[in-house]
Amino acid sequence: AVHEGQVVSAQELTGLLQPLFTQNSRNLVLFLQDRLSIDDFTYFSESYGNKNPFQNEILQSSPSSLVLPAVDCKATRYLLSFLQESGDWKLTNVTNLNVSQLEVNASNPNLLVVQLQPLTSNLKEISTLEAIAENDKIIGRVTMDLQERGIHFSVIYTAMRPSRISRRTDVVAESRRKLMAAEEEDSSSYPPLNVTTGNSTCILFYASNFSLKANSSVLIDLTNATFLAQNVDTSASECSDSNTTLSLKYTKPVNGINSLEIRFLMTNKFYEVSARKWSTLGSVVIVQDGEKFAEFNVFGISAPAEYSSHCQLVGTSNLYPARLVPSNSEAKNWNVFISKLQIQGFNIINNQFSYASDCTGFFTPGIWMGLVISIILLWILTYGIHMIMQLTTNNRFDDPKGPALSVPQTE
Repeated sequence: AVHEGQVVSAQELTGLLQPLFTQNSRNLVLFLQDRLSIDDFTYFSESYGNKNPFQNEILQSSPSSLVLPAVDCKATRYLLSFLQESGDWKLTNVTNLNVSQLEVNASNPNLLVVQLQPLTSNLKEISTLEAIAENDKIIGRVTMDLQERGIHFSVIYTAMRPSRISRRTDVVAESRRKLMAAEEEDSSSYPPLNVTTGNSTCILFYASNFSLKANSSVLIDLTNATFLAQNVDTSASECSDSNTTLSLKYTKPVNGINSLEIRFLMTNKFYEVSARKWSTLGSVVIVQDGEKFAEFNVFGISAPAEYSSHCQLVGTSNLYPARLVPSNSEAKNWNVFISKLQIQGFNIINNQFSYASDCTGFFTPGIWMGLVISIILLWILTYGIHMIMQLTTNNRFDDPKGPALSVPQTE
């Protein structure tokens, strides 16, 4: 029995999953999403009426089921590695979602891992609804195909982190602020991507959101594949004392794109003006299917060679403090969005980021606008006071009983 407010720990989850390892037919299908909460099932079902995205009756048709309202993020984050260590599974990554071509030997334990498309948090709720509905169709196709083939299996549908965080309304403000800060930190507390040469780390890369959009229509969210599932190939990365290239290769990130490679090119140069070396992210290259090269010039991302570079927002939009400017015609077909970027390609110590140099300058556009307006208002005030000080009064007045007052032209 799971009571309200209980968060299942990693140890408790291990005990609850033990029946999967002791039953006769040990075929397990793991559906992994980037974020999901138990509240999503009721929220999207009630808010959109007949557009309920959860159409599969997996729980109703199952002879037994277990629903956990809240599971510790650390437990779900390492669920795949835990399952692999718990038995002699034959691991199969279902990428093309065509399980009819899979060779499943029911006599041996099989672990099928299906990576569902991510739910990008920057889109509207209707887009999230559509993404969940598409994932629900994928779950339906996979489970129906296995049932038609007479294969007995168990299903786990979970995510790497929660999409909704419930907060108590009866706590004090100070406790609520601490709770929100802890939840925000835990929701994105995955380690950075590291590239090693020999026994040392030469590149560290982190982002809370790493997304691309091709031709202003096809959204590609690479956050889950890069940092959580780590379905990325970094073998083509290169490191040296003066030039470093971070190469991220993805296989079939979305339908219609067979391969996608993203390269971050960094340089380390000595500048006489500052009398020190600076590391600079000079350009970003996107290679689609090994043929289409989209190159961007990067402005605003640099740091002393001993530091790492950090930017809150990086992308092709003019509103971002660090911009990716297209340098060829192919780059105009891509939109890039990276939030909370931190990257370091030189002088990495103890496999950790060094002190971060933020790309946001001291004088932001808002500060410049405030200074200019303040100067204009101060000038108007000074001019007004100066004009008031120039006012003078007459020192002689006309007497109606005497002769008329004559004022010479010289006065």
